[in-house]
Amino acid sequence: MKKKYFINANIIDPKNSINENGGLIIDEEGKIEAVGKKVNTNNLPSREKPIDLKGKYIFPGLVDMRVFVGEPGYEYKENFRTLSEAALAGGVTSVVTMPNTDPVIDDVSIVDFLKRRGRDKSKINIFPCASLTENLDGKNMTEFGLLQNKGIIAFTDGLRTIQNTRLMMRIMNSAYDLNSLILQHVEDYELSKNGMMNSGIIATKLGLSGIPAVAEKIIIERDLTLLENIKCRYHISQLSSSKSVQTIKERKDKVKFTCGVSINNLSLNENDIGDFRTFLKLSPPLRTEEDRISLVQAVKDELIDVIVSDHKPEDEESKRLTFSQAATGASGIETLLSLSLELYHNGSVKLETIIKALTSNPAKILKIDKGNLSIGNDADFCIVDIDKPWIVKKENLVSKSKNTAIEDKKLQGKVTNTFVKGLELFKL
Repeated sequence: MKKKYFINANIIDPKNSINENGGLIIDEEGKIEAVGKKVNTNNLPSREKPIDLKGKYIFPGLVDMRVFVGEPGYEYKENFRTLSEAALAGGVTSVVTMPNTDPVIDDVSIVDFLKRRGRDKSKINIFPCASLTENLDGKNMTEFGLLQNKGIIAFTDGLRTIQNTRLMMRIMNSAYDLNSLILQHVEDYELSKNGMMNSGIIATKLGLSGIPAVAEKIIIERDLTLLENIKCRYHISQLSSSKSVQTIKERKDKVKFTCGVSINNLSLNENDIGDFRTFLKLSPPLRTEEDRISLVQAVKDELIDVIVSDHKPEDEESKRLTFSQAATGASGIETLLSLSLELYHNGSVKLETIIKALTSNPAKILKIDKGNLSIGNDADFCIVDIDKPWIVKKENLVSKSKNTAIEDKKLQGKVTNTFVKGLELFKL
């Protein structure tokens, strides 16, 4: 590999407190050799022809902490190859995959298969999760130690929540002993039973059963109460309501934990569902505009640590059904950054805070050396034209499934190039 030189870029790397105009040098092994304002035409060998980015932005490769991939079992929805192509188009170079596959990722033999497939077919960094309980049944714990030794980065039941408090205590104790990370989807099943969207006036008007915000709050309060005594690594996958934000605010100084939010809940509200738009049937559901504003403020205040795509590809047949029968979830990995940049363009959140929530914060929680531009690290980064306007069209999406929640939305800011280990793997 030849050395690569980039100059005249706006570089933001929250981990290394870089926010300046400068350049980037990639060495022959695909590692970062130099970065920042000291990299300019005056300091480069005269024989080299650097690439002038003309003020475009360089961000570390995004780390998406919540991605569903269809492999194994649901390859017709998404596989490692199509996932990595979609991720690269969105500037994402590392993903945490959920265990909700067929078979479920709850056994070491399946982990071996998963890692092999990921290595052979994916161009990005895959960090797999295993399930908290066998077959996601919420009854028997998986073998945390064995699975962790095989390279599992965290444990979650994906779209399911541990309802049994005694079991949750056992899980937390094991996580504490083994220094494992728990990712919890927070939802009380009794309160959310048969629910399809946010509980409120719009659900009533549409004749749909609702999921109250308190269903989320109750599980958060239960788990944070347990966490006071069992100080394990604990992350709330997605918040969706102002009630939850208030609980987080009250507990952040007393208990150590982290939390995330889906870009869908930061960008959309229940009004967007309109007349039964099933592509907006999500979990957690879209809530009120007041809830959305509260979540944005929590990102701004850094109460919320991470923004995720919650990429959940579904084939059209699963979505083009009645609202009650339609599958839950939306494809979103390739629009994650552009949609997040809306918060910057409309003045809601500082650009550095957004990039931190998409890069160094998730990497820190996961304890992986990604999401930064540190010298000597793999050159995983994206180049972004931050003002470039574009319109989301499902036929232009790279993901195998086209179930985007933001069809025809006008966005500002587009990834033009993505590099992994110094290799340009996406170019607009």
